[in-house]
Amino acid sequence: MISLRDFFGALTSLYILNLVTVNALPVGPQLQEQFLVGELPNVTWTIGNQYAGNLPVQRGTNLSLFFWGVESTPGSLTAPAGNNNAPWNIWLNGGPGSSSLIGFFHENGPIRLNVNYTATENPYSWDKQADTFWIDQPVGVGFSTLDDGQTGWVVDEDQMASDFFGFLENLVQVFPNLASRPLNIIGESYAGTYIPYITKYYFGLQQPPVKLAKIAMGNGVIPNFYVFMFLPMARVTAIETYPQMIGYDTVVYEYFKDQSRLCGYDIDLKYPETQKLPTITAPLGGLWASLGGSKSQLGHSSFLSTFKSRLRTNLARASFDKRKRELAQREWKRDLSSRANGTIDPWYGCDLLDFVIDYAVNYTYPWSNDTSLGFDVYNIPSALDPPEFTDSDFFLNDPVVKKAIHAPDKVWVDGVPYMFGGGSNGDPSPEPMVFLDQLATNATANNISIIIYSGNSDLLVSHRGSEVAIQNTTFGGIQGFTRRPSTPWYDDNGEFAGIIHQERGWTYALFHTSGHLVPAQKPVAAWTFLREFILGNNETGLVTDASIPASGGEDPQYAVNTLAEGPEVYRGSYTTTSTYYFPSETVARWDKFVEQGYTTSDASKSFAQAGGAVGGKTASGVVLNALFFAVLSSVFAFVWLF
Repeated sequence: MISLRDFFGALTSLYILNLVTVNALPVGPQLQEQFLVGELPNVTWTIGNQYAGNLPVQRGTNLSLFFWGVESTPGSLTAPAGNNNAPWNIWLNGGPGSSSLIGFFHENGPIRLNVNYTATENPYSWDKQADTFWIDQPVGVGFSTLDDGQTGWVVDEDQMASDFFGFLENLVQVFPNLASRPLNIIGESYAGTYIPYITKYYFGLQQPPVKLAKIAMGNGVIPNFYVFMFLPMARVTAIETYPQMIGYDTVVYEYFKDQSRLCGYDIDLKYPETQKLPTITAPLGGLWASLGGSKSQLGHSSFLSTFKSRLRTNLARASFDKRKRELAQREWKRDLSSRANGTIDPWYGCDLLDFVIDYAVNYTYPWSNDTSLGFDVYNIPSALDPPEFTDSDFFLNDPVVKKAIHAPDKVWVDGVPYMFGGGSNGDPSPEPMVFLDQLATNATANNISIIIYSGNSDLLVSHRGSEVAIQNTTFGGIQGFTRRPSTPWYDDNGEFAGIIHQERGWTYALFHTSGHLVPAQKPVAAWTFLREFILGNNETGLVTDASIPASGGEDPQYAVNTLAEGPEVYRGSYTTTSTYYFPSETVARWDKFVEQGYTTSDASKSFAQAGGAVGGKTASGVVLNALFFAVLSSVFAFVWLF
């Protein structure tokens, strides 16, 4: 009879996961040694005990989730049950369809893969603070497996959650001390949909396999599509944060501001809210609809990479030198006068997010530079082309690596357009906002904390959507926060990290100068945040009485809709090699405009003469926009979020 050691030795040497056989084997601590990660190429430092492999979800034949777990101290994962009461973490990337190994290698894991294909140790790896597991899910994502490699996709988020707990039941059998330890489930982007569904499923279990303590969602897709996608333009907060996008042009600002009002995006949040916020269902309208644009599926880096590659290879982008660009921009503004005042733009409808991107890549240097199409919707001030390095394929598809981490026999990719139910119509599940009130009630009853954080520079899944989700949710008997978040907090280096606010078991953090990938772009602040507000119970920003300022004080300069950022625009390939600044006179005029309440007589006069709120197109502008949106109409169906 073959021993477990011999079986798993054969398994790893062939890199094949046979879940039919695994399902027949007892799952328990005896598998710990078989999951121990072996020697990894280019990793020249001691990695300690790490564990990786696949465990069944208890559905189908070969359906499994892949995990990579790293212990914080020697033996912390393998200690017998009851001998360790420290909290542990699960990290999820989003998508739907993104591998959590993106996070492992490029955000908060112990190994950092670099653009020159070297590996370095991450000094701010989250496993240094707590045992942490990075999990590829749902089935079919990353190294997680399907039946026969092609069937068994989850049909919706409820089945995703069921699979997740089927996997967790097996995980705590392998590492028994996890069952009784406080668990924090943390994730970003589309994990803002995964995690609420996982938590909802948890509340429906009579005997959960784990002890959930906190959930944390970063730049999360929690509200409906229109809220997270279009509310970056609510009250033009994105432009007020980064006026560089429009070249500090006050006339263009007034135009976008009026379009935001016409589209119903100018939502004023109250603290606390007294009624449910209006539903945002603004029409895409105009020529976008005629191009067949569909935004039912969203996702990560292909938004930029696919857009740029198709634009470069299939379409001839008009070449603007600096002088031609300035002339075209002036004609664009003059052409506003040909449209009726106070109507929604006939081309973009209310898709102001794409409009401001289009404006930047056509008219605003350095995004409009002929040699670069580097507008990063995940990090506004970045004009890197290509954007930040997040490639892991070269490492994870190395046979030596696959053997060391006991990976199945499949090609790893960072993300796939997830095929719910085997189809291509996107996620059929309602957005978490639909059941967030009930989830909040159950969380309060079970003493489970809810943490929401956002990077201030993320244009695609902006902080405004997170704030709307919070203020539209009733928790602790009150709708939303009772006081506007305005308490500053600082990282371990004493640097301003952003704004923090806590009430009735909910925490909200806005990260200064960070985009979508907070642990990658602000590693020290993210490290501090993990220790103080996720693993710990730091009371900075805590409100215990609505009539009393939050602990740590409240700064009036932050009690506004916009957290101001710097004037820089970063240039380079994968990494920043230079920084662009607009002329000081241009910035000074904008600063005066801001001091006067975002309105001046000159700007108002120019805007009125231009015909108010509606954008026309020059001949060249129509060509550029047609090209841009023709590409986007084909791209949006194949895009996923980290």
